[in-house]
Amino acid sequence: MKALIEVKGIYKNFDLKGHENTTVLEDINFEVKEGEFLAILGPSGSGKSTLLRIIAGLVPASQGTVTYLGNSIQGVNPGVAMVFQSFALFPWLTVLENVMLGLEVKKMAEAEKRDKALKVIDIIGLDGFENAYPKELSGGMRQRVGIGRALVSDPDVLLMDEPFSALDVLTAENLRRDLLELWLDRKIPTKSIILVTHGIEEAVYMADRAVILSTGPAKIVEDIIVDIPRWRDKKASEFTVLVDRIYSLMTRKELRSHGPTVYSRKITALPHVSAGALTGFLELLEDLNERTDLYKLADRFVMDIEDFFPIVELASLLGYARVTEGDIELTPEGIQFAKATVLERKELFKDQLLKNIPFFTHMINILETKSNRHMNIEFFEDLIARTLGEEEAQTQIQLIISWGRYAEIIGYDKEKKQIYLESIN
Repeated sequence: MKALIEVKGIYKNFDLKGHENTTVLEDINFEVKEGEFLAILGPSGSGKSTLLRIIAGLVPASQGTVTYLGNSIQGVNPGVAMVFQSFALFPWLTVLENVMLGLEVKKMAEAEKRDKALKVIDIIGLDGFENAYPKELSGGMRQRVGIGRALVSDPDVLLMDEPFSALDVLTAENLRRDLLELWLDRKIPTKSIILVTHGIEEAVYMADRAVILSTGPAKIVEDIIVDIPRWRDKKASEFTVLVDRIYSLMTRKELRSHGPTVYSRKITALPHVSAGALTGFLELLEDLNERTDLYKLADRFVMDIEDFFPIVELASLLGYARVTEGDIELTPEGIQFAKATVLERKELFKDQLLKNIPFFTHMINILETKSNRHMNIEFFEDLIARTLGEEEAQTQIQLIISWGRYAEIIGYDKEKKQIYLESIN
């Protein structure tokens, strides 16, 4: 099979406040051949969507090339069409008009465009809704319109950026199956599909290959063949074994950007998890009282991977849980925390923060140099923004304040916009 898309040595850098040329993607290399369904997986913030936009030609790479049928892409990739997470429909246009937008640059008569769009609308299961407006449609129907708009141009490669994540569970499952049926039965002309997803089950269910990205900066850590016959049974052992393997890959220490390190000027982002959410998670793990498969645990808790992984990450970061080969178990510190009283937990949480998160120690050292033990919040925001950017810095500092308040390490004066040091024994 010939390669439709080749990604060669792709790097992507962004300029963040006080830190130029921050690398988001580093030396990404893979190809997509005719007949392949490829899934791209990685932790939140790993640059999956950025990579997809580089393939589409919507975002330029800082280094490296993307080729389509052997030709280097300059500008928009002529061989692809993209489906977005947010539907991206024009509310003032009907279903038919929205789908016809996919043919806007095609040199075709208006009647021919209309006929082609109507055929695609029928294929995606929206026959009879041609004159409806997006506000009259359900979320699943609106996403079908987005898929139809992409398919109507007969792209060789269909790019999909988390297309099911905004839908409810049942609607998403139906749409996955319908799209897969169109693909497997060759009812659509698309020769390959690239799916960016945060759903491991989704990737194993739909794709032939799964490329796993790391974070900070993103590199390819594994390119896995999904060699399971169609249609795939999610309860079959071969399915769950592969899902478990990918869970294990995505929770490996070298895959994550966080972990206890000596403080440096380059600050890594902390997982967006409240102390309360962590407490509940540890209590549930303690109730299970056994080493547990991460995949089965997420399924039991009915948690999406984007919510589940940050909690697992924080539990590991603070030394409350240990993740090995796709399984998780509480450490002695985790068991102690889960069984402790409310007041005891504050003290235990404080100990683990100071032991495992260098930025807290750095903050305390700075606050202790001040006679009044107060410092403007902007000072710490700027420290973080140098690496993570202004927007993420604001999120991170609020997270740090909430953890520090729970542990009674630091407080925050909202009126003066100052962080201050509590008494530390």
